[in-house]
Amino acid sequence: MNGDLATQVVRWQAAFGRHHLPWQNTTDPYRVWLSEIMLQQTQVITVLEYFPRFMTRFPNVHSLATAQLDDVLSLWSGLGYYSRARNLHACAVQVLALYGGEFPRTAQVLMTLPGIGRSTAAAIASLCFGERAAILDGNVKRVLTRFLGFGEDLAKAANERALWALATQVLPDQDVQRSMPRYTQGMMDLGATVCLSKKPMCPICPLVLSCRAHAEGSPQKYPFKTRKLKRSVQSIWMLWAQTPQGDVWLSRRPTPGVWAGLYCFGLFGSREELEAAVPARCRAALEDEAVVPHVLTHKDLFLHPVRLRLLVRADIEVQAFGAWFAANQWPDLGLPAPVRKLLLRDA
Repeated sequence: MNGDLATQVVRWQAAFGRHHLPWQNTTDPYRVWLSEIMLQQTQVITVLEYFPRFMTRFPNVHSLATAQLDDVLSLWSGLGYYSRARNLHACAVQVLALYGGEFPRTAQVLMTLPGIGRSTAAAIASLCFGERAAILDGNVKRVLTRFLGFGEDLAKAANERALWALATQVLPDQDVQRSMPRYTQGMMDLGATVCLSKKPMCPICPLVLSCRAHAEGSPQKYPFKTRKLKRSVQSIWMLWAQTPQGDVWLSRRPTPGVWAGLYCFGLFGSREELEAAVPARCRAALEDEAVVPHVLTHKDLFLHPVRLRLLVRADIEVQAFGAWFAANQWPDLGLPAPVRKLLLRDA
């Protein structure tokens, strides 16, 4: 089984795989790690915008580890899933403190670092150090389950473990040091460009002759997972207090919770709660803005910005925690994407 899958993937990647991405063609674990974290739950086209900015601002693990978390969150703003940014910074701090700024060379040790799970650890270890370690992100799960005809329900932990075992079995077992980086990249490339979720391009797939899903004529049924994400809907009222000079009242969001660790307008569960947080003399000046829909992984948010235009900072503090930030200060804070967009609209 290894020979068929691994050999075909390695050969295909060399000839037809992706070679142009800025985090490819390198054995630098910092670049690979940064790209792997950014690519979690995020499309390549979006990461291509953020990755160069991060590398310019934080070119190595030392510069990232010694930066302020707020600086990291600010640069991450708009990329979403902000726990990744917090873990990114915490991981850099540990790599510097525990390993002298050098990433561990094995997946087993990499997994002990913040924000690095089994698949990410294997990606770093195999791409940078040639370790024989399996990755199993969403794209690779799709390739493997289709190729193997693995139709077990991946909502069950036992079946997930079984797929991990199979993923390890099919890894290259010849010239591992050189073949593993190519194989790992090839599996990611196949899932991203050929073995697509809804419209797999089977005629150009190097695995088509041995693929069980193709033989069955039903690749779309793989992978199989019964558990469905339960989405919820939430309305949030946002108090947008601002002066003509561009000073804005912001408070840091608590952890855990929506936008944890980021600076944000005051958030309230209702218009009435928002009004109650504003001194009576200012309530007549409140102005309702258009509702802003915002999609998170598990819920749909409907944001209701309510403007409070003040002549001076002065006499209002809308919450016990928070502060005024000048027009030249708030752009450098870690802000949720919809808040930044609203502020930039009027900047």
